[in-house]
Amino acid sequence: MQYSIHLPTPFIHQHTRELLPDWTCAVGAVLIVLQRPTCDLITRTHTSETQKDSLRETFLHWGLAIAEELQHRGYATDVFDPKTGQPLCSTPGTLWLDDVAVIRACLGYPSMQVEGCSVVVHPLWGSAVYPSVLMSAATPGVVRDVVSSVTMGGSQVRDAGWRTRSEYHHSFSG
Repeated sequence: MQYSIHLPTPFIHQHTRELLPDWTCAVGAVLIVLQRPTCDLITRTHTSETQKDSLRETFLHWGLAIAEELQHRGYATDVFDPKTGQPLCSTPGTLWLDDVAVIRACLGYPSMQVEGCSVVVHPLWGSAVYPSVLMSAATPGVVRDVVSSVTMGGSQVRDAGWRTRSEYHHSFSG
């Protein structure tokens, strides 16, 4: 699993009210989480659909733990369901979040269209990648600190060592 933390894109700034209508504050940070499935997710098969469901559950478990801690610290935070693009902690807005567009804007990763769906093309994993997004009113530094304190299954957080558009790009080992 890899993650990176970014300042919000101009689109997110401009459309926060349509994405998160309950929020009265600005988005301060965007957390992107990329998980590597055991199979390519482009072709719809029983295996790929099972992988998507499993990776979604992993992200939701981990993302909601991060959101809970950020909310406990007083920051509006929401996890976007990768399946629907809708926030899970707030009232859904009139827009759904396109996580692939967020990844293109923040990381510069290319994407491709397959059967009407956008797919991220990861520099090492190709199209075998499951993207997810969390937004918070906290600063990138605060989000980084919370992510570092919330571990998944005892995994340790380490720097991925990749050149990216974010100084906060990391991977989980294990």
